[in-house]
Amino acid sequence: MGRTNLLMLIALVAVVTVCSYPGKANESPINRRSYEKQGVVWDVRTDRKVIALTFDDGPNPNYTPKILDLLKEYQARATFFVTGTQVKKYPQIAKRQVLEGHELGNHTYGHPKMSALGAQQIVKELIRTEQAIVAATGKQPPRLFRPPGGYLDPVLVTGARQAGYTTVLWSFHQDTQDWKRPGVSKIVNKVVHSARRGDIVLLHDHGGNRSQTVRALKRILPELQKRGYRFVTVSELLHEKEIKEIYNIHFMEEKNHSPS
Repeated sequence: MGRTNLLMLIALVAVVTVCSYPGKANESPINRRSYEKQGVVWDVRTDRKVIALTFDDGPNPNYTPKILDLLKEYQARATFFVTGTQVKKYPQIAKRQVLEGHELGNHTYGHPKMSALGAQQIVKELIRTEQAIVAATGKQPPRLFRPPGGYLDPVLVTGARQAGYTTVLWSFHQDTQDWKRPGVSKIVNKVVHSARRGDIVLLHDHGGNRSQTVRALKRILPELQKRGYRFVTVSELLHEKEIKEIYNIHFMEEKNHSPS
């Protein structure tokens, strides 16, 4: 069975889930811990000084290349949560992102209002975006999904997981709100002064004038590097989590088998 057919089958399963779910998901909010048990990621606990910069909504022909130039200058890697429509418009930028060691996450095809979509429509958004990325880059993207606006409900998370995606949001204290254009210094201070090991930082490279984001990045990158941080992709950050979990399992096994 091809991947497209598989995802459509998942959509049908999700429809059944929607029909059997009592009430709207946003009327029955689930706390962060409950979502984390379902695989949703906000950040990663790690002893290493690593941080993941993420950029939503692009690629953009003006701002994304400038961001890529800065990341290259500081040998930093990042994750770009792209929309399928922008990838189709600017495939060469998407290709450059991948060639330079960054990763592309799925941010839906047309950045819709997620609460207005049914299960089948959500899966179609994932499929179309994935196809656009593969067409532009020649490579299958990491299975990372960030819903527009950070919207969550149980059906969305379950459908994404069954489709092979990990739902990734961002650290609560690292929402820069750069889309509001709050000023370069505010963006810089938000990221630098709030920085913790294993953070996922939310930034944007499309959806409006992102010149403040670019100028802020010029200050964020050298400052955090000076403080000993290394910039990694979300997938690399999740690998840190896997290493720690394996270590903890081995530690507990050794502890349980040690003579009392």
